[in-house]
Order: sequence, then structure tokens, then C-alpha cells
Amino acid sequence: MPASQTSDPTLSVVLPFYNAEQTLHETLVSIRRQSLPGFELLAVDDGSTDSSAAIAAQHARQDSRIRLIHKERGGVVAATNHAIERSRSGLIARMDADDIMHERRLEKQVAFLARNPDIDMVGCQVKLFPEEAVQGGFIEYIRWQNRCLSVQDIVDEIYVELPLANPSIMFRRETIVGHGGYREGPFPEDYELQLRLVHAGCRLAKLPEVLLHWRESSGRLTRTDSRYSREAFDRLRAEFLARDSRVHSSRPLVVWGAGRKSRRRAGLLLEQGLVFDAWIDIDPRKIGNIVQGIPVVPPEWLEQSSRPFVLVYVNNHGARDLIAADLNAMGYRRGEDFLMVG
Repeated sequence: MPASQTSDPTLSVVLPFYNAEQTLHETLVSIRRQSLPGFELLAVDDGSTDSSAAIAAQHARQDSRIRLIHKERGGVVAATNHAIERSRSGLIARMDADDIMHERRLEKQVAFLARNPDIDMVGCQVKLFPEEAVQGGFIEYIRWQNRCLSVQDIVDEIYVELPLANPSIMFRRETIVGHGGYREGPFPEDYELQLRLVHAGCRLAKLPEVLLHWRESSGRLTRTDSRYSREAFDRLRAEFLARDSRVHSSRPLVVWGAGRKSRRRAGLLLEQGLVFDAWIDIDPRKIGNIVQGIPVVPPEWLEQSSRPFVLVYVNNHGARDLIAADLNAMGYRRGEDFLMVG
């Protein structure tokens, strides 16, 4: 029997889709099976040219909680904001058309936000699938993301990568609308939103449970669109990091990582007008060199200096853990004395 629609939904699920006929049915089934009663699903057809709209329409006929919205092709940002504007609840959950929800995801996230009125957005841990499509680098990223749980973790690790998987998040509508919603630009819109919220003092957290299966495929938008390129992420990080009050204290600023790739990414901060006192590196062939007018020094220099603020630009996840341990041993504390930068 069709599920009945409530006049005052507990939650609005926002699902933009475009040409997702291969995966949309499975996604919709996972949403319809949620243990949380009384939600609405806003499924936004962003100008699909395949059978996606027909699949969504069939589900909408069977389940009155589903509101199928058709719009001209405008992209995921426009489709998402379009749905948020039409939502009827104070809570919004995001979902993508190729992922699968755990049946208690919505229930658990709604309960968390009810218990924690100071939290503006909550995500959950995720699991990648199908296993044969997952590459090593993405596995390491998910390991990092699934460890990034608390409000403080997210504040201190925000420049590593996107801390909350976008299709896993639930947020307070007034917070997102009040901060301008998702923004269009030459950058990843989900990361830009989370950076903007953290900079505004909003509190983001994550449930320590896998409540979303996140699909990996070569056709994902993040694999094919220049807005999700490495350069786009780097420039976005630099823009926000350059405004972070922690790098504008009276302390000297140094960068750990004097390799070519690290220097290129850190150079985006130099373009923003920041000044470095030193590059830190463990390679004896680099130590003693002057690069861009800045000396390259060994890690031991940090114990002899006037306790600078350290930006760790080494990109390898395992190496970052070792560097964090070394800094902790010197009395440096994450967020207070150093930040990791992806």
C-alpha cells in the first residue's frame, strides 16, 4: 500500500537527479524503507533525457511522500537549492541518486539533532561500493573521513578534504538558507559549503556509524567535472585558509613539506599575501637550500625556534599521521599549533 503523506513532515529529503536510470530505483527503495515515519522526499529531475523521470514517477505513484519536481537542466547546485526552497520541514537530508541509505539513517540523524540543538549539520560514516571499483587513494580518504567525527575534529581537519560526505548530511534548513545555501562556482559546492559554515562558527558533527553506502564509479560527477579537480580543491582550500585567524596570529608561519607538489599548493597561500618563515623537510638534500627566498630547515628546527604555527602540506595519509606524532612529541597541538592541509 502507498505510504501516506503527512501535512507537517518531520524531515525533507532532497534528491536531485540527472540521467540516473541505472541506479535511481535502488536509491529510492532505500529511502522508502526508512524507519523514520513522516518525511517527505523531494526528487528533482534536472532535465533528464533517459528514463530516470519515469522511474521516479512510478515510485511517486506508489508513495505519496514523494514529490517529483521537474525543472530545466541547470546543474546539481540549482536543483538542490530549488528543492530546499520548496521543502516543508526545518530539517533537510541530502541524498544522491546512486547511493544507498541504511534503513535507520534518517531516524538516527533526526534523533541526534534533537538531542544536540547546538549542532547545525550532522553526517555519518560511509562505506564505499562496489568493492571492485574502489581505488587505493579513495580508500585512504574514506579511512580519514570516517575518523573525522567530532565538532573539533572537523574544525581542525577541514583543510585536509571534505569532512562530511555530501549525500550523508542532514542539516537545519534555517542555517543553510541563512548562510546562502549551496553556491555555484568553479569549485566543489559541497566542500565550499562546509568550509563556509565552519568559518561562520557553525557546528558540524558525524555519527560514528556507517549509515550510507557511497557508490564509486568512473562516471561520477566528481570524476568528470572540472569543479571537482585537484586544482579546484587546492584553490578553494587556499582561499579559506588564507582567512583563517589561526594563520594571522603574531606567530611565524612555516610549511612542512618542501617538495615540488607541496610548494605548488602552498604557493597559493603566498598568492594570497601570506609570508612563510621556513619550509620544513626531512630530505637532507633539500635542507639548507633557499626556495622562493625561504630557507629549508629540518624538523628539529621547530624545537629551537620561537614556536611558529605549522601548516603540514605533506599529502600522504600515513606520512601525515607520523608528522602529527612528531609534532605532538614536540608539544605542538593540532588546531592550536598546526593544521593539516590536503
